[in-house]
Amino acid sequence: MDDSDISGMTFEQAMAALEQVVNQLERGEVALDQSVRLSERGAKLKERCAMLLKEAEERVEKILLGEGGVPAGTVAVEGL
Repeated sequence: MDDSDISGMTFEQAMAALEQVVNQLERGEVALDQSVRLSERGAKLKERCAMLLKEAEERVEKILLGEGGVPAGTVAVEGL
């Protein structure tokens, strides 16, 4: 099983692939060596999802609070 495709996956693609891995493992219909490879792929897919989620969170606009904690506008996080 080649994991080189993971680095180019979108968040949605990586989540779908991770769900497939989990489903295969939950069914328990795979040999032990394949279960180990699937678990390793699942870990890499989880890392990809976490990285993409972190990147997205960093790009979200911050809410500027004015006097009394009332939202006064937004400012883009650096890098947008």
